[in-house]
Amino acid sequence: MHIHILGICGTFMGGLAALAREAGHKVTGCDANVYPPMSEQLQALGIELITGYGAEQMELTPDVFVIGNVVTRGERFPLMEAILDAGAAYQSGPQWLAEHVLAGRHVLAVAGTHGKTTTTSMLAWILEHAGLEPGFLVGGVPMNFGVSARLGKGKHFVIEADEYDTAFFDKRSKFVHYRPRTAILNNLEFDHADIFPDVAAIETQFHHLVRTVPASGRLVVNARDEALGRVLQRGCWSEVQRFGARKEEPGSLRARGEPQAFDVLRGSLKLAHVDWELIGEHNQLNALAAIAAAEHAGVTPEQSAAALSAFKNVRRRMELRGEAQGIKVYDDFAHHPTAMRTTIDGLRRRIAPAERILAIFEPRSNTMKLGAMKAQLPWALEEADLAFCHQSGLSWDAAEALTPMGEQAIVAADVDALVAAVVKAAKPGDHLLCMSNGGFGGIHEKLLSSLAAKA
Repeated sequence: MHIHILGICGTFMGGLAALAREAGHKVTGCDANVYPPMSEQLQALGIELITGYGAEQMELTPDVFVIGNVVTRGERFPLMEAILDAGAAYQSGPQWLAEHVLAGRHVLAVAGTHGKTTTTSMLAWILEHAGLEPGFLVGGVPMNFGVSARLGKGKHFVIEADEYDTAFFDKRSKFVHYRPRTAILNNLEFDHADIFPDVAAIETQFHHLVRTVPASGRLVVNARDEALGRVLQRGCWSEVQRFGARKEEPGSLRARGEPQAFDVLRGSLKLAHVDWELIGEHNQLNALAAIAAAEHAGVTPEQSAAALSAFKNVRRRMELRGEAQGIKVYDDFAHHPTAMRTTIDGLRRRIAPAERILAIFEPRSNTMKLGAMKAQLPWALEEADLAFCHQSGLSWDAAEALTPMGEQAIVAADVDALVAAVVKAAKPGDHLLCMSNGGFGGIHEKLLSSLAAKA
């Protein structure tokens, strides 16, 4: 089969392309900007990449066009208009994946507003460590594997289950297509303000996912999350394994101890001990979810704990990019206020009391650009010693939103001005935490070079 993928350089569509190529299909694709790292990964697989969405790509005559959710109707996408005019075959990415990769496999899906990529990576690594050779598709690059997707030789397939919509012609969440036998519901908050009017709309999509899990399946559910509780109240037909309860709860998995070294308990019974490199209570909860899901695949909590002790995290999750003049520069994917707060809190718990955190963030997601959560930013950043915000591209005034922080917050119009402000304020022993779901204008290297030049 020859498939031509529109929007191929996105994380999900690029992973799908790699899986299709590994399965023996001919794969080509296009994107508005063919850019690394995905472009380099795909070209290394022998996948032809075309810049732009020109209608002349119809001459490739693939068996089916696979449409990414970046594609819309209209003049920006002449190729899509040509596909429709010609009556050519097309599918969404999730639908193609469900039919050609996931069919007949034990799918383990990881859903949630936060922690999907990390938890999916943990779960895939646990199954790999147990010798199950799973396939996986992750919205990032797990350091234990070095790739974001593979078919795997075993019957299990672990997938990051995104609640974002599927395509311009299918407004259901992507995860509705995956039909998991094991589903993690990690947490649920309002996000994606560009497509969801409120949190209730997201809860409806999560309940659609719940409806697809068979009676013999397992739902792994965060016991602390009220929104997930409301989702299950709408109806549940599968076994539920709860995790993360703050006190002993019969049957629920919980942790006892600090996030970097903790016991895994079911009720009052100790099942395993995790001692690893990751920081933050959020990662402790991610680990409990992964352990509970792996148990449904036949891996004991003790085996899972052993695997997690060798887990190396995911790129762009508190990734140390370098150090200059005793100042450390980190890269993190956090872009939702809750994720920013938990990331800062995790770093705060790891560093010495006298050391400072300079939080540098880019409100880049559609939700943040719309200003839907600007009021939460002071709360998200309050544990940082200084906060630096990139104003460019926003329809709202970041300085006004950060007024409650007073002199603790600094706003700059572009990345170079932001770098200059950070370098002026930074001193040896500081931790510069850059948070964005994009490239952030290469700010990490700019900070490191400017700090070195300052010396």
